[in-house]
Order: sequence, then structure tokens, then C-alpha cells
Amino acid sequence: MSDAFDESSELEQDPPPFGSEASTSKAKAELVAIATASADQQDIVEGEKEGEERESWDSKIMFLLATIGYAVGLGNVWRFPYLAQKNGGGAFLVPYFIMLCIQGIPIFYLELAIGQRLRKGAIGVWSQVSPYLGGIGISSAVVSYIVALYYNTIIAWCLIYLLHSFESPLPWADCPTRLYKNFTYDHEPECVASSPTQFYWYRTTLQCSESVDMPENFNYHMAIALIVSWFLVYICMVQGITSSGKIVYMTAIFPYVVLIIFFFRGITLKGAADGVAHLFTPRWETLLDPVVWLEAGTQIFFSLGLAFGGLIAFSSYNPANNNCYRDAILVSLTNCGTSMFAGVVVFSVIGFKATATFDRCTEERNGLVAQNKTHNLPVCDLQTELANVSSLAICLHGIYTYIYLPFQSASGTGLAFIIFTEAINQFPGAQLWAVLFFLMLFTLGIDSQFGTLEGVVTSLVDMKLFPNLPKEYIVGALCFSCCTISMCFANGAGSYIFQLMDSFAGNFPLLIIALFECLSISYIYGVRRFSDDIEMMTGSRPNFYWMFCWKYLSPCAMVTILLASFYQLLTEGSSYPAWIGSKGATEGMEWPHWCIVVAFFLILSSILWIPIVAVLRLCGIKVVEDSDPAWFPEAELREVHGIVPHEPTELERSIFCFNMDGTEGMCCPKYGLPEKSLEEEE
Repeated sequence: MSDAFDESSELEQDPPPFGSEASTSKAKAELVAIATASADQQDIVEGEKEGEERESWDSKIMFLLATIGYAVGLGNVWRFPYLAQKNGGGAFLVPYFIMLCIQGIPIFYLELAIGQRLRKGAIGVWSQVSPYLGGIGISSAVVSYIVALYYNTIIAWCLIYLLHSFESPLPWADCPTRLYKNFTYDHEPECVASSPTQFYWYRTTLQCSESVDMPENFNYHMAIALIVSWFLVYICMVQGITSSGKIVYMTAIFPYVVLIIFFFRGITLKGAADGVAHLFTPRWETLLDPVVWLEAGTQIFFSLGLAFGGLIAFSSYNPANNNCYRDAILVSLTNCGTSMFAGVVVFSVIGFKATATFDRCTEERNGLVAQNKTHNLPVCDLQTELANVSSLAICLHGIYTYIYLPFQSASGTGLAFIIFTEAINQFPGAQLWAVLFFLMLFTLGIDSQFGTLEGVVTSLVDMKLFPNLPKEYIVGALCFSCCTISMCFANGAGSYIFQLMDSFAGNFPLLIIALFECLSISYIYGVRRFSDDIEMMTGSRPNFYWMFCWKYLSPCAMVTILLASFYQLLTEGSSYPAWIGSKGATEGMEWPHWCIVVAFFLILSSILWIPIVAVLRLCGIKVVEDSDPAWFPEAELREVHGIVPHEPTELERSIFCFNMDGTEGMCCPKYGLPEKSLEEEE
């Protein structure tokens, strides 16, 4: 106050006498002005403090590692290589990168940008876009919960194999022996009929029954592994992104270290070049097959982890001026590069295994020829062996069933736990390689689990369903409920229940949710308004291509994939591979009626929230309570970046229906919460 009085007195040329009526009135006016300015300044400070109460990343590197760890999962290691080999080799990269450009990166960019702008979880974000769209966030949270429920089963499998990797010899290296009543020993017939790695996987680890209708015995080893895996997830997430963000320094970097080690080991093996050439040799005629484009689109969509709500939650902890465009490009390309690099590693090892089989066949053939036996000679062909190993890895765990997975897990267990372990058995120092391999799978899995559960936790916290309950208690309750329900996987039919949930719970709902996200931004929030927000945050405006993808290309691609997937499901049906112990092989079986009912329940329990919330809102019932918009330094960002109103080009007006008055055609009226204008905020 004294400074203000001093400054005002200096500006006065002829100050009135002290104590006069003019002096008193002027002092009162100055006091009122100072009090008003102080109040305004205090509001801004409190707003900043309110914004700072939300958790934030310690550094940009931590955010990037967490996002890369979330996007790069098990599907990059064991799903992409076989999709590429199965669908044209090097030719598969053409539809793969086209789908990346028109579907993967645009939606990834959209989720990072909207989370950073509205600074809430999935439920809070879509409720703020429009109160009628709160069901999109609830659907994302429900899908994330269901996927996290069964995805942790893979982590439990990795823990079992990791523990037994320290044994010498490895327990899956040879067939176990059986003691008969006459006190004679012989190899287990089921193992002899299959292979040591298959027997250890189906009989020892999973204790598989011959049908989903026969759960048989309770698998105590699996139950203990599930409890341990959920406890590890809880420990890593209990302190929020502050603790889990630091853990990603190990879980995100370690898989790349192991992949590089396996790369140098793989390329030095005999036959590695043949394996890699078998992967990337293009078969251009496959580009005319629509299934190839369908599988490229689903692989891109699910490998990036879109529509789970995890990306929105992660980006909501970023600074308001973070360059989300650069992050989207970097993480997406890193994800695709990791897939191709993992393909080289995997097929170098598969090339080694196929070459070893070819050499044994050739040696056997030469031995028969040396004995002058010319009839029924074995046919030895390296390309045939490469195709057989690839087909076996794909077929072993149900790739021929209708499975489009969020993390591509079930279709790759044949590779991870059978084919790759069999190849590791032939390495010198097999125990070391086994420990590295399964520790890599564990870190890949738990990284993705962080992002999946973070989408659920952030949504629950932002909804304030339990306002007086600390976040660590919410995480604990979430992990405990998942651990309890996941005991359904700890029996003879557990792997079949896993496949059922994996086949239906995470494919159709995620595509539908992502479709509604695109439509909500394009036709309700508005592409022009969304582009203004991105320009305000990053200082650069999205170009024409991204707006065209958000409004037209990406929705069309997702609708096409959905329709093609429904058509394929209706025409080809869906089945699961059941392990028949007496034959030592799997046989395809149709899902029983109760499994079909469960599948429909899993799908509908996720996507029905979208229309339910909208209809109830129209009836005056609020499923998601209205909340105030999170604090956002809009005025400061406009000043820092020097943002001026964007004048739409003639092309933008014609393509996106931008009007001269600033409104956007083909865009529904805004029924969201009232927002203050820039002048009122200032």
C-alpha cells in the first residue's frame, strides 16, 4: 500500500492538502483499487495451486518412458512377427504403415491432446466435452478393468517360468519319467506324443483340462503366482505416478537391453539369415487379400493401447505447454520400430531352430542312403521347415480362432512358452538365456498393466466417488478385487476362460469406444476448437491432414474394421483350441452356449454405458456428476505463444464446414458446462 501511495503521489502534480475531502476520497478510491487487484491476484494464485495439486511427472523422460512402456507390450514381441510372415512378409509393411498413418497416430495424438487440455481422466474428459458423453469414459474404465483382470495372468505365467529358469537342467528340457506299478520307469506318454516344452506348458503350468466345461483340479501354483503378481502391481502403483513413473526407468529400458542381447546372440546362430529372410521376403499378391488389411489395422490399433483411457490419464499429468504432437509421433514410431526389431530377433532364433531340424533330417537321410535304403526317405527342405515352425507357433494357441487382442497375448503364448523355450534349450548356458527372456516378458507385461490400471484409477479419483478415501486405498481395493476374480484362471479350464475374455472383452468394445472418441471430437467438441486448443498448448496448429483424419479417415477405417470383423465372426464362427492329453495335441472346439452368453455380457457391459448415460441425462438423471473444469492457464499460453485468431482457408471452409462467424457446420450444439470468455477470465 505504501508503494502504491508513493507511486500515485509522484504522478500528482498538485496534490491536495492532507486531510482535505479530496485527499480522503482519493485515498479511499486507491484502497478499493488495491484491494480489488489483490483479490484478483489471489484468485490466480489459488488457481495455480489448485492446478498444481494434481500429480505431475517428475520429468519429460519419465512420461515418455511410461508411455512407451505402456504402448510397447507383449504383442510387439510375439504377435507382429507372425502377422508379418503370415500376411505377405515384407509386403505386410505396406498396409501396416498405411493403417498407422490414417488410424494409429491420429487417435494416439487425439488422446494425448485432449487429456493434456482438459487435465482429467477419461470419465472427466468426455463428461466435460459434453455431459451426454460421460459414458465413453465409463466404458473405457470398464474395458480397462476387464483387460487388466486377465492380462495379469500372463504376468503370472512369466513369474512361474522365471522361477523355474534357475533350475538345472531346465524342467522343460526333457520329458519327465513315470513310475509304473511294476516298478519300471518310462517317459511320460503325453510328453512323448507332443514335446517337452508343450507338455510343460499345457500339463505342468496350466494343468489343462480337455474342455472349458471341465475345470477339474484347482491349480495352487497358478493361484500363488497370481497373488504375487497382483501384489507387485499394487506395490508399484500405490504411490501413484510418482512411484510407478520411477519404476518405468527399469521396466521400459530393460526389455530393449534384453532384445539387443538376443539380437547379437541370434544373428550369430546358424540359419539366422534364412529366418530373417523368411520373415521379410515380400509376397505382393497378398495385398489383394482384404484380410491382410484388416489384420494390419487391428494390429496397429491394439498395439498402441488406444481407447483404454491410459493415454488420456498419462497426458493429464503433463505441463500445459507440453508438445503432445511430438510425443505422439515419437511413441508411435518407437512402437512400430520395436515390432520390426523384435521380428528380426524372433526369426533369427526360429531360423536357427529350423536349420537344426533341417540338419538332423539331412543327416538321417544321408545315413539311410549310406545303408542303400532308397525307399521312404525323409524329404528335407529348409523353407518347409521354416514355414512349419512359423505355422506351429501361430497355431499352437488359437491364432486360427477369431482373436483380435488388445495386447495380442493368446496368439503368442505358443511362441513365448513353447517355440522360444525349445530354442533356448539348445543355447549354451540355457538357464541364463531363459532368465533374461522371461524377465523381459515380465517387464513388458507389467509396464502395460500400469497404463491400463492408471486409466481406471484416475477416472475413479476424478469422479470423486470416494472423496474421503486416499488414492492408495482405491488402488488397493482395485487390485484386491482383480486378484479375487482372477482365481477363476487357476484351474484346468482357466486358460480357456482366459481365451474367452481375451477374444471378446477387448476387441469390439475398444473399437467402438475409439470410434465415439473421434466422432465426439469432430462433431461435438469441434475440429476447429480442438485445433485451437492444440495451437494454444504447443504453439503450432495441426495441419489439414490431421483434421481430415479425425473427421473422416479414422472413423471410416474403424467402421470398416468393425463391419469386417463382425462379418468374419458370423461367417467363420469362433472356437478355442482344447488340449487333448491322450493325443498330445490341441483340437478346435466350439464354445458352449454359456460361454457365448458370457462373451455377450463382456461386450455389452462395456459399450452399453455410452447410450445409457446419454439417455439418463436426457431424463434428468446424472450418472456422472458435473464438475468444474480443471484449472488451465489459457491466457498465459496465448500470450507466450502469441496466438492470434486463426482465419480458416477456403479449403478448410469447404471440407470441414467452417463458417465465417467462427462456428463449425456439421457439428452438434454444445451442451457442455458454461465456460468463461477470455475477457472474463482476464
